[in-house]
Amino acid sequence: MREELSPGQAAARIGTSTRTVQRWITAGRLPAKRVGGRWRVASDALDALIRPNQGEEPLRTMFVANRGEIARRIARTAGRLGIRVVVPPADRANAHDPHGTLDLLDIEAVVSAARTAGADALHPGYGFLAENADFAEAVITAGIRWVGPPPAAIRAMGDKAGARRLAARLGVPVLPGYDDPDQSDDALAAAAQMIGPPLLVKPTAGGGGKGMRVVRDLDRLPEALAAARREARAAFGDERLILERYLDRPRHVEVQVLFDAAGAGVHLGERDCSIQRRHQKILEETPSPAVDDALRARLAAAALRLAAAVGYVSAGTVEFLVDDAGAFHFLEMNTRLQVERPVTELVTGRDLVADQLRIAAGEPLDFDQASADLARTSGGHAIETRLYAEDAEAGFLPATGRIASLRWPDGEGIRVDAGIDAGDEVSDRFDPLLAKIIAHGSDRAEAFARLRRALDETVVLGLTTNLRFLRWLVRQPEILAGQARTDTLERSWPPGEAAEWATIPDGAWQTAARLLLAERASPPDRPPDPWAGGWRLNSARTARLLSESGERTVTLGHTPLDEAPLTAVRVGDTVHVDVDGRSVPFQLAPPPDVERAARSAARHHGGGLAQVIAPMPGAVIAVHVSVAQSVEAGDPVVTLEAMKMEHVVPAPVAGSIGEVHVRGGDQVVRGQLLAVVEP
Repeated sequence: MREELSPGQAAARIGTSTRTVQRWITAGRLPAKRVGGRWRVASDALDALIRPNQGEEPLRTMFVANRGEIARRIARTAGRLGIRVVVPPADRANAHDPHGTLDLLDIEAVVSAARTAGADALHPGYGFLAENADFAEAVITAGIRWVGPPPAAIRAMGDKAGARRLAARLGVPVLPGYDDPDQSDDALAAAAQMIGPPLLVKPTAGGGGKGMRVVRDLDRLPEALAAARREARAAFGDERLILERYLDRPRHVEVQVLFDAAGAGVHLGERDCSIQRRHQKILEETPSPAVDDALRARLAAAALRLAAAVGYVSAGTVEFLVDDAGAFHFLEMNTRLQVERPVTELVTGRDLVADQLRIAAGEPLDFDQASADLARTSGGHAIETRLYAEDAEAGFLPATGRIASLRWPDGEGIRVDAGIDAGDEVSDRFDPLLAKIIAHGSDRAEAFARLRRALDETVVLGLTTNLRFLRWLVRQPEILAGQARTDTLERSWPPGEAAEWATIPDGAWQTAARLLLAERASPPDRPPDPWAGGWRLNSARTARLLSESGERTVTLGHTPLDEAPLTAVRVGDTVHVDVDGRSVPFQLAPPPDVERAARSAARHHGGGLAQVIAPMPGAVIAVHVSVAQSVEAGDPVVTLEAMKMEHVVPAPVAGSIGEVHVRGGDQVVRGQLLAVVEP
C-alpha cells in the first residue's frame, strides 16, 4: 500500500538516518513533495531508490570493489554475461602493479572511482566494505546499482546483537548471552557471571573470527574483553561486544539463501564448516555429513524466515551451531557472498555471482525451491580447502613473501579459485587467503579422493603456506568419517609426525646445493671459474647451506635412481624447495664471524640465553614484560598484530628478562629480536 512518509519515517523504514534521506531529497535522488511546508516521500519512490532494479535496463559496466580471487571470479562471470568490468588496482603490493592503487576501505574514494569509470553497478565481493550499510547507501545515492542486499537488511543482520534479538522474536533458537547496549566492563562482567563459563566474547560487527575470545575462567575476562575490543576496532571500526554461552564440540552449519527484489526466496542447501582454526574456516563441504532431511528442512525454514524478515535481496548465508542431538542455534547472517560458496555452486550447478547480477538487473529468480532441491539432491558432493599464507606448524602464524613459482592441479571434478600469480608479493596487511582448491564427486568418498590428489599436485614456492597441513588434514580418519567438530583441530593438531617434518630431508639439501652452486660456478657476467661451485681436489663438491632448521655442510653426490627429483626454484641468492608441500628456503651460509658464533652458542647451550624472535612481520600492540621481570615458559612477552589479528609471542623458557628491544607501536620484521630471557 502506498504511504506518504516524513523524512524521519522514511529513514526508520529503511534503517538509515534522517539526514541521509534529506540529502537524497536535496540532490534529487529521492522524489518528494512539500505538504504544509514539510517534505513528504512516497513509499513506492523510497522502495524504488533502495531497490532500484525493477524495470531497469540491463547492467552494462560494473565496478568490482575488491581484489584477489573474488574480483577475478566476479569479472569472469560478468564478462560471460556481456557486462564490462572495471577492477581497480587495490592497495596490495603487487609485483606487476605496485603503484596507482585504491584504498578499498575508503567509501568516498571507491564511489568516486566507480563514477569515474562510468559504472552503472558495483559489486563489493566479500571483506572490505561488502557488509557496510553506509557504503551501500553511498553507492545507491551516487546513482549506481548496488549488487547486494538493501542497506536496511545489512544493518539489521550486521549488528549481531540486533540479529540475535530478531532471531529470538521469530522463534529461531539462540544461545544464552548478552547483547545489551551497556558496554561497560561492569555490565559485561555481571552478564558473564549470569551466563557462566565457558563463554564466547565476540564483536557485534564484522566476522571471519576476528576479535573472538573463548573464556573458560572468568578471572581472564578483563584481558579477553580488552583484546577483543582492540581487534574489533582495528578490523571493523566498532568495538562493541556481545557474550554468548560457548557450546563445546558443535558443528558449524550454514544455509545458503537467495532472494529476488520481489521477495521470492529459496535455499540452496547447507554447508558444513566445522573444521576451523581460531574461528576461521579451513575446510567446507556440502552436503553436511551430519544433516538429514528433517534437520535440513528445519535449518532452511529458519534461514528463510530470518532473511525474509529483513527484506533480504541477493545472496546471503545464515549460520548455525548444531549439537549431536540435532538442536541448532542461530549464530549470524553474512549479508554477502561467502568464500565457500563454490561447493554449493558445484553441487547445485548454479553460478551465485550470475544470480546476484540478474537480481541486481531486476530479474526474478528463474527457478523455485522444488527445482533447487532436485538439483541439490542429484548434484553429488563437493569439498573446499583454503590455501593460506600461514605457518600451520608454528601455530598458524601468518607468513609473507613473494610467490616464486606456482602449479595448480587440474582434472575431472577439480576447481581452483586463486587470487595470486607468480611474482606477487604477499604482505602482512591483508587476510592470508591465497586460493581455494575445490573437488566435486558423485559422492563424498570420490570428492575426498579427488581433493587429496589435487592437493598433492599443488606447488607454491617462495613463501610458507598451509599446503602440507592441508594434505595431512584430508587424510584424517575423523574427518573422512564425517565426525569433525569445531574443536577437531584443537584436539588433533599438531600430530605426532609433526616433529619429523621439522627434519629437512637430504634430498632437499642436495637439490638446493646443486642450484646454488650451479649459478655460483657459472656467473653470467664473466667466464666460468673452475675453482668455484664447491669444487675440491680429489674430493666431492661441498657447500655450507643455511635454512630454517639451521646450517649444514652438504656434500654433492649422485642422486639415487629411485629418488624422485624435488621441485625447486631459485630467486636471487635463495633456492625454494618443495618439501611435501612446504616451501623451504635455502641460502649459502655466510662466512663465520664472532657474532654469529656467539648467537649459535647461546642457542645451543642448555640453560643459556634465549632469544624471543618475531615469528612474522607486524605491529607491536603491547609489551608485557620489563627488564629484570621473572617469566615462566609460555608467558606472554609481546603481542603483535598482523593481518588484522593479534598474536602473542611467548617466552621460550623460564627466567628473567635481560633485554627488551621493542615498544608499543613499533613495526617489526620476521626474525627480528624482540627480547632476551636470561636463566
